[in-house]
Amino acid sequence: MSVTGRAQWRRVSDRGSEPPPSLSREMLLAHNEIRARMDLPALHWSDSLAAHAQEWANHLLGDGQFYHRPHPEFGENLFDIIGPHPHATAAQVVNDWASEAPDYNYRANTCRAEMCGHYTQLVWRNTRSVGCAVARDSNREVWVCNYDPPGNWIGERPY
Repeated sequence: MSVTGRAQWRRVSDRGSEPPPSLSREMLLAHNEIRARMDLPALHWSDSLAAHAQEWANHLLGDGQFYHRPHPEFGENLFDIIGPHPHATAAQVVNDWASEAPDYNYRANTCRAEMCGHYTQLVWRNTRSVGCAVARDSNREVWVCNYDPPGNWIGERPY
């Protein structure tokens, strides 16, 4: 099994399927656990952001692609797993994004390594709501979370 991207989601059986009811609770809990460590306000779940995320997760899975939505109106984190019978938990996905924390240099407001934008979106102070979705088939999972208001503004610190 290989992991690509450092941020991704998955699909539930058929295109357009609803995520398991626990997905929203698990994703919100995982996000807010990371934010609580930074003494940041808790996020609220958004069904409309989750529907937006589901549309994109289904698109990426259906087309066999992995890239951010062009001209996004919301912040976005992606996570992708490829391999036979892939399966990740919400906590694993969010913790993967949070694992970029050591790569973020607060003083310089830069990434020390290749990537830390998934982490900074996760802990962006002004973000108030999140909605996530997963699309999956027998060989791949694509995870998508959308954030409102979006973060990662050039020249601004996340917290």
